[in-house]
Amino acid sequence: MALADPFPAAFWHAITRLGEAQILLPAALLTMAVLVLRRRSRPLAVGWLAWLAVAVALTTLTKVAFIGWGIGSAALDFTGISGHAMFSAAVYPLLLGALLPRHRRTGAWPGVALGVLVALAVGVSRVMVDAHSVSEVVAGLALGGLVSAVAMTRSPVLQAHIGPWAPALVGLWLAFTPAYAPASQSHEFVTRLALALAGHDTPHTREELRQMRPVL
Repeated sequence: MALADPFPAAFWHAITRLGEAQILLPAALLTMAVLVLRRRSRPLAVGWLAWLAVAVALTTLTKVAFIGWGIGSAALDFTGISGHAMFSAAVYPLLLGALLPRHRRTGAWPGVALGVLVALAVGVSRVMVDAHSVSEVVAGLALGGLVSAVAMTRSPVLQAHIGPWAPALVGLWLAFTPAYAPASQSHEFVTRLALALAGHDTPHTREELRQMRPVL
């Protein structure tokens, strides 16, 4: 259900686009590629990519399980981990920590902190646009945050600064694609996958779940 909203709907729809995989993945992969070219930051990039892949697989699994078989929690209003929240928490802290200018005393941490705030905003937007429940967003932020935290243990984020052309490219990408990119088709793809695996013609819905006893 949606929270009380002090902002217009267009604002939250603009924020929620910042969490789309089609927008975040190219920016993250470019940053990872540059980090891999530097020996000191290579462990960070490899760990980041590996744990992000695990998080994507887990998020997709929870969605497929519900859409195809109705496996969820009515008590928590949970139908699957929020992909937007997960991607945002897994990508933005490291992305901005690596790309934004840094001060000698504070290093990359202001960028990391800004990334956390962006991820939280995307998470809130998913509830505001009535795309996910609070439990689904919290699960996504927790999983994505774990990806960021684990990746940063592989290499100090202070060693991950890159520039100047990569930040410019990523900045332009993030500035323009949310406004001009076509709507994401990730949910439709996951739905088709779930129905094919389950052998069903119609997906399970949140409304059905709310009429059932909790299964988790």
